[in-house]
Amino acid sequence: MVEIERISTGVKKLDVALAGGVPKGFFVAVTGEPGTGKTILCLHFTWQGILDGDKCIYVTTEESSESIIKQAEQFNFLFSKAIEVGRLVIIDALMRSRSRPEGLTLKSLELEELLTKVAEAKRRLGRGHARLVIDSLSAFWLDKPAMARKYSYTVKRALAKFNMTCFATSQYAITTSEAFGFGVEHIADGIIRFRRMIRGGRLRRYLLIEKMRQTPHELRMFEVEIIDGQGMRLVGPLELRREDVALPPKVSERISRVAREKVKELGHE
Repeated sequence: MVEIERISTGVKKLDVALAGGVPKGFFVAVTGEPGTGKTILCLHFTWQGILDGDKCIYVTTEESSESIIKQAEQFNFLFSKAIEVGRLVIIDALMRSRSRPEGLTLKSLELEELLTKVAEAKRRLGRGHARLVIDSLSAFWLDKPAMARKYSYTVKRALAKFNMTCFATSQYAITTSEAFGFGVEHIADGIIRFRRMIRGGRLRRYLLIEKMRQTPHELRMFEVEIIDGQGMRLVGPLELRREDVALPPKVSERISRVAREKVKELGHE
């Protein structure tokens, strides 16, 4: 058997479900609705990289760098210290931090700008394996969703030369049936999907590994718990009926229809 070098996600039970972690160098799509835990998983992934001696780059398009740092430190992930000692660079698409002028800023949500800043951050951090988070990648095609697959492929191909393992989040909006992860999922080496639902009047979050190449991964769902001061904890795997987690038939049909329309649009690009 070929031995696969794996890196930890920072969530122990997820590593076990992935036969020891994510294969090094993979491009992993982290998809799901807002509020399901995508960013928190990315914070774990980044902090574990800092602990393991990796160079880490975090691109934030929907929150400021200050917000990301505060969230991380809520779980005792010391991002501020990591930035000071040159182990982490945060690339902010919202604003340049007045308190951290050394940070990098995206002037526009264009792929060329993104890749230029990632390359600059990697030069700052130096040689060696790097962990990259793009939170979220779908922000780069919100005004042109038909380009999602092409843009995702462009990013993956460009990053292949950098010795990086990447987590790229994408939004999935159940209310509009718009699957913004449509492009990312087709080119990703792995897919970690988050779901949410109301059961017994309580919000419940779930995680499912839908795909991970070169990996005999767990096929059952886990329930996600977010614990203040600790971060993400997985419960399970769960033995659930399909109807416990399936989307309503009308919603599923709308999502399928949108996907078919996007395939037609891509055929004309």
